[in-house]
Amino acid sequence: MATIEHSAILKAPPERVFALLERVEDFADYSDLIHAIEPLGEDRYRWHVRAVGRDWHFDVAVTESRAPEVLSWESLDGVENQGCYRLTPVKEGTEVALTLTYVLRNKLVEKAVNKAARPLVGRVSRQILERVEERL
Repeated sequence: MATIEHSAILKAPPERVFALLERVEDFADYSDLIHAIEPLGEDRYRWHVRAVGRDWHFDVAVTESRAPEVLSWESLDGVENQGCYRLTPVKEGTEVALTLTYVLRNKLVEKAVNKAARPLVGRVSRQILERVEERL
């Protein structure tokens, strides 16, 4: 299992940050790599992403939404993955920490994906948090 982590401090209270993060379908507005997110009902979403020269789509389900502290999800198909945003109040506003874990069954594919995924997820996470902060 591989893990990617990213964190940032946003200059807003956790309640305002969480209110934007829980609107999963809006993530397409926050990153150039996310083309669309379709709500499927029951806290499930189909993501359409363009990355490493390919179009990808995958379904995820929100597994925990505890305002204003935690927003977690897991994949329903495609690459097995789980992610979690944890929001912590700090003097400057809110620290937002992302943890994303994924599992690939093929060691050669895993090595290639690990090399591409870390900078890619870091880029998407930075874009999302920067654009969330702009909206705040």
